[in-house]
Order: sequence, then C-alpha cells, then structure tokens
Amino acid sequence: MKRRVFALALIIPAMIGTEACKPADEMTTAEAMQAVQEASISGDAENVTNGSIEITTDFTIGQAAENAAQEIRSFIETQLPCAAITLSGATLSVEYGAKAGTCTYKGNTYSGKHEITVAKNDMSDVVVNHTWTKLSNGRVEVTGSAEVTWSAANKTRHVVHELEWTRLSDGKTGTGSGDRTQKPLEGGLVEGFQVDGSRTWQSANGEWDLSIEGVQFRWIDPIPQAGTYSLVSPKDQSITMTFSRIDEDTINVTLKSGEKTYSFDVSKTGAVKQS
Repeated sequence: MKRRVFALALIIPAMIGTEACKPADEMTTAEAMQAVQEASISGDAENVTNGSIEITTDFTIGQAAENAAQEIRSFIETQLPCAAITLSGATLSVEYGAKAGTCTYKGNTYSGKHEITVAKNDMSDVVVNHTWTKLSNGRVEVTGSAEVTWSAANKTRHVVHELEWTRLSDGKTGTGSGDRTQKPLEGGLVEGFQVDGSRTWQSANGEWDLSIEGVQFRWIDPIPQAGTYSLVSPKDQSITMTFSRIDEDTINVTLKSGEKTYSFDVSKTGAVKQS
C-alpha cells in the first residue's frame, strides 16, 4: 500500500507539471482565420473613408476656409460628376450617386453621403472635419466621422476617426475608433500611402486592439501590401501579421501567435483563404 501511495505521489505532480506547460489559449486555425477577416473588414472600412478624404485635399493652403471649400467643390465635380453638392460657408454636403456619371475615384466606386467642413486653413496646419452617412465602396458601408489635420512641416496627415461599418456581403458589423498618421509612398499618393498608429474596434466576436507599424496601403486594398500589424484578440492573444504582395489582386498575410504560424491570401475584394 505504501509503495502504491508513493507511486501516485510521483505521478500526480508529473501530470500537473505537464498541464502547466501546455499553452493556456493556443490559437487555432479558425481563430487565425477570424483575426485576418476582422483586420480585413475593419481595414476596408478605413479605406472607404481614406479615398473620400483624399478627394477633399485639392485646394490652396492659406486662403479663407470658405474659398477652400469652393475649390473642393469644383474638384469633386470634375472627378465625380455623379455627386450632388451643396455649399454653405465652409461646409459642403455631398451625395454620391445622386446624379448620372461616374462615381469611381482611385479604384473605389462610391455611394452615400459625405459632409465636409474646412475648419482651419493656415499655412502651417489645415484641419478638415468629415461626417459620413452610409458611405460605401460596394463592399463595406460606413457611418461616422473624422478630424483630419495636415501638417506642412511634417508633410503628414493625422486622422482621428469614429466609425460604424457593415460588410454588405454577409451583414457583419463593427464599431471602432482610430488615431493614425499617413504619408505618401515614395511614388507619391497616386501609388498609395504609409500608415502608423492604432485602431480599436468591437464586433460580434469581441474587442480587438491593433497597433499599426509602417504599413503600406494601396487605395483599393482592404489590407496593407507591406508592414506589420500587432493585434490583440478578444481572448487576449497577441498576434503579429506581416504582409507581402503576391500579384495585382492578392496579398499574403503571415500570422504568428505564440508558437503557431499561419499563412493566408487576401484578395482585393476581401476574400480570405488559407495558403
């Protein structure tokens, strides 16, 4: 009997030690796929607003805000003849798709409403406020607002946003905020832009926290083509995503969490598949 008790005493601590060494919440393939999909949907929502912000940047810095708003109106009319625009002081109200003509800008085709207010137009800093109501690129619909500050000294654009979005293909929704700094890529804004900063959002799967480190975006892609995301999942899993372009339509995402590594391909429509 004593030998049996002694043997059990040796076995039980060994079992406890084995369980203690096992990762408490190791990421599964399904969870990795979910993380990439969440990043893709929220990124597409962000990109819907990025293009509409970009179209409001063609005006002379340093003039009166009302004059800047008039120049924005003229530029939108030339680029998006589909837009119905009203102007009151330094505020424009735009409805994309209200008129005949193209509604495509930098690869995205727009519908919905957009209010633009030139709050400040100094030689050193420019501040433009944006409000969107059901703004869509055909994949994601976005409602929310942003304050955009352009720094002449740094040649950067600082965007602070609050957004709600719905993916139109399946009705998945999210609500989030972000604080990001953007600057043109080496080839200029026609090529795309670099982003640093953070985003946080809430979806049906829980709360996600994202740190953005030198990622490079094209205007039409839901995820970056280069750079790194550091994401914390609702289960408090730490995730790193790195990006590389495969072809014109596809970007590879390498996801790492703990000892696990996964690879996914994301199309410019937002479709995700394991690679």
